[in-house]
Amino acid sequence: MISTAIRVARVGSAAELAAAALMMLGFPCLMLAALLPNVGAFAAAAAVTYLADHYLHRRGSYLVNRLSKVRAGLSIRFLIRQLLLVLLLARLDLSDSMVFNAAIACFLAFYGFQAPHAALVTLIDLRRKMPIAARNVDLGPRVRIPDAPPRRLLSRATEKMLHLDLAAVVGLLVSGATDVKVYGFAGIAVTLLLALGYVVAIVPFVRGRKIPPNANKVLAALDDWLRAYRPETVLYFSGSKDSAYQVNMWLETMEQLDTRPLIILRERAILERMAPTTVPVICVPGGVHLMNMDLSTVRVALYAANVGKNIHMLRVPTIKHVFIGHGDSDKLASVNPFSKVYDEVWTAGRAGRDRYAIADVGVRDDDIVEVGRPQLAPIKTWKGVPEGRIPTVLYAPTWEGWDDNPGNTSILLAGENIVRSLLEAEPPVRVLYKPHPFTGTRSGAAKAAHQRITALVEAAGAGRAANPQFASDVAGQAAAKEQLVRVEARIAVLTGSGETGDEAEATRDGLIDMALHTEVARLRTEWNDAYWRSFGTAEHRVITGAEPRLYDCFNVSDAMVSDISSVVSDFIASGKPYAVTDSAELGAEEFKRQNTAVRGAVILSNSAAELGELLEAVIDPAADVQATGRQELKRYLLGPDEPASIDQFNSAVRELARQAERRNLGQKNGTSAAAVNLAAALPGQRVTGETDGAAVTG
Repeated sequence: MISTAIRVARVGSAAELAAAALMMLGFPCLMLAALLPNVGAFAAAAAVTYLADHYLHRRGSYLVNRLSKVRAGLSIRFLIRQLLLVLLLARLDLSDSMVFNAAIACFLAFYGFQAPHAALVTLIDLRRKMPIAARNVDLGPRVRIPDAPPRRLLSRATEKMLHLDLAAVVGLLVSGATDVKVYGFAGIAVTLLLALGYVVAIVPFVRGRKIPPNANKVLAALDDWLRAYRPETVLYFSGSKDSAYQVNMWLETMEQLDTRPLIILRERAILERMAPTTVPVICVPGGVHLMNMDLSTVRVALYAANVGKNIHMLRVPTIKHVFIGHGDSDKLASVNPFSKVYDEVWTAGRAGRDRYAIADVGVRDDDIVEVGRPQLAPIKTWKGVPEGRIPTVLYAPTWEGWDDNPGNTSILLAGENIVRSLLEAEPPVRVLYKPHPFTGTRSGAAKAAHQRITALVEAAGAGRAANPQFASDVAGQAAAKEQLVRVEARIAVLTGSGETGDEAEATRDGLIDMALHTEVARLRTEWNDAYWRSFGTAEHRVITGAEPRLYDCFNVSDAMVSDISSVVSDFIASGKPYAVTDSAELGAEEFKRQNTAVRGAVILSNSAAELGELLEAVIDPAADVQATGRQELKRYLLGPDEPASIDQFNSAVRELARQAERRNLGQKNGTSAAAVNLAAALPGQRVTGETDGAAVTG
């Protein structure tokens, strides 16, 4: 029942739901206490509303955001509380006293301070927002970017300003209870002085050397840096905040390029969610600013997604444009007709080339280059289930997609059947559930199914952890948990979590410290190792968030169940058994015909009755009838193991850069010759500038 209420209220936890309920009940209680009148009850109800409101804001509750949409926003809630306090004073027969009039004047003046305060905060934010944001770009010597204002002044500034009424509220309540007016006057004075002081404190940050230079100076400094750095290969990306993983998967590859790399983003939300990297990153939200950037040295642009904003880069003719995507799968997105706008399309193996041929969407075969999948290097090849450990099966379904095609995800029709079958399997297995990060973002039914699956796995995990049959190294787990805390604390210190200034300051100071970057990478590896040791090797687990990564889950698993997505293609690199759900119920043969990546898989119906075949292949290698087929499929989907994929990728970049250079030299040196050749080839046509030999007279 509580979980249902949490879903309906769209809050994150039972504590958040309780805080929301207390805040909503607190205001009727305030009114009742004011009418009685009862100062003690009013003070208690006021304290509850203050604390609950503060807690919900600290948690970033969705409910608080929705209240502002129904005329019950933060300022209104404070105003109502103050009006009810005035009502309380009137009911206490203080309406003819000076403190009553002073209270009304105080609250009017207090709200008078809100307008200049809000205007100043907004103005500071606007003036400090530069046309670009960057990481690993040394703009410091080229343009002056001042320090950000202290976070204590601007972080959640509206909430802090409104809470300054506490002194007046407390003072007036004490006066109402004791009939000593001095407390009310003292509280009023403190509130007004603090409000005035808050406004005065932020005034210096509105003008002068406290704000960055104008857009033109910042963009000129960026062009100066670009001319000095001379980028050659660009990874271009645009998308929603939830799609940051699509660019993050290419960061390591960009770091290993032989040419000078650069990453260009179009949304600030993506920059905020990017993983640390040594590659220079520039976020350019404005299309005009992007099109005026000096990218004259860039020869190859790589695109990880098909989005409308790609046109701002595609228009540059001196660059060769390549679609690299963010995964290799049999989904329709892998053969998007938009792909024909690029000079080349790079696929992992032969399968990608064949997909385009079958789809016949206008992508020519000679524009397709097979480069492997550099990201798959961390995936380990399967050596069988380690002795003394029960098998681990990963359930990694994809999300529901943008339409209601039943073949998009197994979560809706098969997810609970799959998980129940795995949880009840004999001999037993361990279940890891790692859903796609988009799961439930479009479909309420998918979100509800995900929550039910999560509840199943968590309940089974708790039961197994308490079962003596699956006893594990308790002391080792405790030590691993302590190590996790230490490593997380150390990473937080090294990365300065929550202590950075604003975007402008981050752009100025965002140069990578290589020693620090290496140390953080080592700590993240240590964290990953400790994470898997922090619970039993037989304990079921729900894994969400960026860490541990999907490939880390691959490496600790012995088999996987998934849907048609790039997850399947990537998992094939491990050589481990896998199953794919035919959620649309096409039938095994038709499903394999339509989807190359499942030809080495156990095909599951929505009942998941076929899971036994997968489990047999994991437990007994002799029963793994798909083993040879998986090896052949791996080469077909992902390309050969030699040369290494990163070497193939670098070779493709170099070759395309040479093509771009030849094209640009031809344009620079051969324009007039081309015009002459055109005139000779087409004698009946006029070349621009000809006059047919007729005399021209003025």
